[in-house]
Amino acid sequence: MLLNSETIDSLKRGNAIPLTPELTISLIKADDLADIITMLDNPKVTEFLFFAPAPVEVYQSFFQPIIDNTTEAIAHNEWPKNPTLIVRNQQGDYMGMGGLSAVMFLQGNVEIGYQLPEHAWGKGIATAITRLLTELAFKALAVHKVSADCYANNIGSYRTLENCGFTQEGRQKDYYKLENGFDDRLFYGMTAQEFATLTD
Repeated sequence: MLLNSETIDSLKRGNAIPLTPELTISLIKADDLADIITMLDNPKVTEFLFFAPAPVEVYQSFFQPIIDNTTEAIAHNEWPKNPTLIVRNQQGDYMGMGGLSAVMFLQGNVEIGYQLPEHAWGKGIATAITRLLTELAFKALAVHKVSADCYANNIGSYRTLENCGFTQEGRQKDYYKLENGFDDRLFYGMTAQEFATLTD
């Protein structure tokens, strides 16, 4: 387990907490936006992202409300509407991000997502982020269902989910349009009961 009552409270207050011995994780802030945009400017990163590449203004208009809500939530000792977390190493280098997005009209349902810059691939960071976000969802936010989806050809992404205890729950054929053809969309999920079984 990565979280306890002390680390949950510290994270909620906007502090960085350990993700691994070499990495910390904290709620998003304004200074993180430039690193996120740089990451999303890499075609290798955006290969399996349906929302990228996009103009910088699109990223700014998407992330700025999240940053503003997070700043306000920290000031009131509350969780943001869509907790978004940033990973950095001991030198302060950006190593990735992950988040939980509330599913509209379905209280207690959240979707999990993560993106890493190319220099952070292959280090187990996506798995660490996913485990922490899953714990946060069930322990601190009291959700009853965490869902995720990814491209069928994104082997690293679905292996991350499976390594963290998520189960494939469905497949939507030819959902994503690629430069040459289409790719399926895979659906993954975990319930609070399944999480409790994993952590017993």
